[in-house]
Amino acid sequence: MAKTIQIQQTGGPEVMKLVDLPLGEPGAGEVRVRHHACGINFIDVYQRSGLYPLPLPLAMGNEAAGVVEAVGAGVTHLVVGDRVAYAGGGPGAYCEARVMKALGVCRLPEAISFETGAAMMLKGMTVQYLLKRTLPQGGLQSGDFILWHAAAGGVGLIACQWARSLGYQLIGTAGGEAKCQLAKDNGAAFVIDYRRENFVERVKAITGGKGVKVVYDSVGKDTFEGSLDCLRPLGLMASFGSASGPVPPFAPAILGAKGSLYLTRPTLFTHATTRESTQAMADDLFSVVASGAVKIRVDQRYPLSQAAQAHRDLEARKTTGSSVLLP
Repeated sequence: MAKTIQIQQTGGPEVMKLVDLPLGEPGAGEVRVRHHACGINFIDVYQRSGLYPLPLPLAMGNEAAGVVEAVGAGVTHLVVGDRVAYAGGGPGAYCEARVMKALGVCRLPEAISFETGAAMMLKGMTVQYLLKRTLPQGGLQSGDFILWHAAAGGVGLIACQWARSLGYQLIGTAGGEAKCQLAKDNGAAFVIDYRRENFVERVKAITGGKGVKVVYDSVGKDTFEGSLDCLRPLGLMASFGSASGPVPPFAPAILGAKGSLYLTRPTLFTHATTRESTQAMADDLFSVVASGAVKIRVDQRYPLSQAAQAHRDLEARKTTGSSVLLP
């Protein structure tokens, strides 16, 4: 048996319950992982609330790090005792241990702790596919401006550092002076306090009226239209989250009126469908973290039993950096 956070119905944080679930042995293509730390992400909130509908009952969580306890037939890239981390592979990561598909489970370098591994996989690989694979026409070059919303969050702080290492001028938005300073300290070239400033006006001022080539927006409803207004002609809007709620329906003609803009709604799991692509993305992340160019901040730690409080804090924007659950 393994203690696991499960929901029987969608709703607020209170629907998450700590239960004992059978563990079992891994089948073909599977491994059993004993967790040392579990990551917390906004996608977990979307799945819990029903914004991203999934079959119920649902074991929560999408990333973790730990040690391989057992290996099923056909798994060749992992052995018992390996330190590992993963993002995806189906929900169920908020637990002491689990059996799961081995495809997305990656060997974790000794230089990277379990807490760091659990905190960085989903967020770091999200930044990887955005900055390296979700690009405007002509790509990005050193010195280019990009706009990143929620720059003081777990994904945002990784993005600030990684963008700086690539030579991009990241303009980060955040709520409040402290969060803006945090984004600045982590590599944002410019910061905008959306509580006090109009981010569209500030972006235009920073870029000399030209706008940015690309906006990376995880906020959703509250920032969508303003984000489009920050783009230069032929710019790209990458809407990859809905922290403020889903973007309402709109007429595609506005993309033409605002400068023949491009719009995409990418997901990590589309990019990580094969063993090879998942490993390549993880290797890129491991490399930039091991080099010191990107440091992973774990600012909140909760016992597994306090998963509901962790969600309350995340949704109330009380957190900075990354948060983990400790089984």
